[in-house]
Amino acid sequence: MPSHKSFMIKKKLAKKMRQNRPIPHWIRLRTDNTIRDSERVLKREMFCFRYNAKRRHWRRTKLGF
Repeated sequence: MPSHKSFMIKKKLAKKMRQNRPIPHWIRLRTDNTIRDSERVLKREMFCFRYNAKRRHWRRTKLGF
């Protein structure tokens, strides 16, 4: 990623930064923890329960722009 970024790239990066956080705790309390989303981990038969399915790690998953 170059150090001189266009405004549109900065907007996209800011949106992805806002999305990459856990959901608020009061939403988990309001829905009685029924919002869990299962996903496969490393193509094995293990399941990992996470509270934000779109959570992204900076090194594992790249944005692609």
